[in-house]
Amino acid sequence: MDRRIAAGESVGPLAGVPVGVKDLICTQGMRTTGGSVLYADFIPDEDDVVVELLRKADAVIVGKTNAAEFGYGAIGHNDLFPTTRNPWNTALTSGGSSAGSAAAVSAGMVPLALGTDGGGSIRIPASLSGVFGMKPSWGRVPLYPGCRDERYPGLSGWESLEHIGPITHTAADAALALSVLSQPSARDRFSMPPTPDQWDLTQRLESLSRCRVAFSVDLGSALVDREVRVAVEDAVRRLQGVIPEVDRAHPGTGSNETTFEAIVAMETDRSGLRALAASKGVAIKGWLGSIIERQWTGDEFTAAILDRKRIVNATWRFMENYDFFITPTTAVPAFPIDSYGPETIEGHELPPSGWTPFSTLANFTGLPAASIPIGFTKQGLPIGIQVMGRHLDDQGVLALATLVESLFPLPTRPPI
Repeated sequence: MDRRIAAGESVGPLAGVPVGVKDLICTQGMRTTGGSVLYADFIPDEDDVVVELLRKADAVIVGKTNAAEFGYGAIGHNDLFPTTRNPWNTALTSGGSSAGSAAAVSAGMVPLALGTDGGGSIRIPASLSGVFGMKPSWGRVPLYPGCRDERYPGLSGWESLEHIGPITHTAADAALALSVLSQPSARDRFSMPPTPDQWDLTQRLESLSRCRVAFSVDLGSALVDREVRVAVEDAVRRLQGVIPEVDRAHPGTGSNETTFEAIVAMETDRSGLRALAASKGVAIKGWLGSIIERQWTGDEFTAAILDRKRIVNATWRFMENYDFFITPTTAVPAFPIDSYGPETIEGHELPPSGWTPFSTLANFTGLPAASIPIGFTKQGLPIGIQVMGRHLDDQGVLALATLVESLFPLPTRPPI
């Protein structure tokens, strides 16, 4: 790249930028394992569309980043590679499932990494690792072969939930990455054409003082760590100095854990994974194992589809009154590695996914959402705030994230 620039050749908008790519995203000629022993030696013969777009923009793919097995879980461990650790405290998790992408950006290994997000897997590790992470609108970034190709059980799935997006240090860097990644492709029938100037945040930043914002620290019933709650309340107070209309409100969609699991199961190639595992003599464990072994019924899937419609309808009605909805990104800061989450919050017992109650709403609805770092716990662990925008308003989410960043001048790398 240096030689091309020195020779006066034209180069792309990401010329020379080193990029990490989550190991669920196919890279031609570069091993792609999905964090699973089932694909331990798999070398794709094609790039995912997003990798093609990065290469055309002259980015440099420097390596693959670790993930939970096939992205099933907000964790950073699997049976194939060493556990991903949090750069702010290496005894703790970086979150997941885009664990390595968040950790690599946080530690300064790369300024940009790609993650995938089917239920918070970009935003959760971004929050725990103290970096910016965005799940763009559904269809904004094309997906193929990931989530769109029947040849790859495990690597392909979650078609109506999954998104690919950037993890960076700042919203501006994410906007630059998305200007490259948001191109329609015939290989993804849901991909959308770009809107002119959608990644230019200047005018949108100027209009934020006239927007309306809703916020909730607990969605009415979620258990939330006290330091996280205090940090989000403080962030909202700071925002109110710039945006007058900030209301305490939420869409009231209730718990959606059962619905989420059923839709994940419905969009998982369960028979394909069982056959692949049997052919290799491998036992699939954890949450993924429970999903593929359970005997699901058509009625359970129908109920989940109907409940998702209810959630989507409740959310768009709510968002008619607000431009943005703010919550914590996670209910807790980082916790010890090799676990699936804390067992309690403030002395109250939690279900396995009880520490991530804020994530799946944006996946059910396809709305754009991002996590922005807003401070630290007394132990120096990052805390993130989540901003969700209206339908297709990725530009607005990035603009509000930029405003939040201006209110919280934070270090961009861990002091290690």
